[in-house]
Amino acid sequence: MTRQPAHDLGGPRPHDAAGLGAELTAVVAGARRRAVRDGDRQIDTAHLLHSLLESDPEVRAVVGDAPQLARLLGYLVQRSIGYGLRWQSTVEDSGAIAVVPDPSVYGGEAKDAGRWSPAAAAAMEDARRRARERDEIRSREREDSRCRERDELRSRERAETLSRERAETRARGTDLLAALVVDPQSRSVEVLARAGISVHELRTRIEAREEEHADGGPAC
Repeated sequence: MTRQPAHDLGGPRPHDAAGLGAELTAVVAGARRRAVRDGDRQIDTAHLLHSLLESDPEVRAVVGDAPQLARLLGYLVQRSIGYGLRWQSTVEDSGAIAVVPDPSVYGGEAKDAGRWSPAAAAAMEDARRRARERDEIRSREREDSRCRERDELRSRERAETLSRERAETRARGTDLLAALVVDPQSRSVEVLARAGISVHELRTRIEAREEEHADGGPAC
């Protein structure tokens, strides 16, 4: 981790309403409050993971069983009095992932109480990207399926529905969870390792859950 003077600890400031559903909006707000309360200079991936686990039951189900969750949450709680103290004077940017260069993609707020680590900002953008890609794939699948409407009226209705769905695409908790385990040197991955949770196995469970969502869509 790169040490910087306190006044240089900046970075993109994602706005919690840009491309997020209500659940992730709450997750981002919770991560911001936690960072401010603990006296951390930046919102990092561990803050996001902690808030995500507290807010999203689907994410908790993917991460592990009750003992694993208890151990993980225990480590996250300890950051303000233990290992996390060394993070307060460092920037979470391993260089393993690209830093999002333009905070305007998040609709940054000047009054935002906390700034974002490059790794956390990149994870937020990656979560949005995953949601967009999922929407595009499903749209193509609908267009190519045997359920394609031949009737002109029904075709117009379907086109309008797909247009609304694309406009309403929002990242889910599992999108953010997947993004938080991309960088092997991120703080979220470090905490998961401390709790004995295999990131490789976690990625596999996330992918399986995404396939369940894809297969469980409404029939034509």
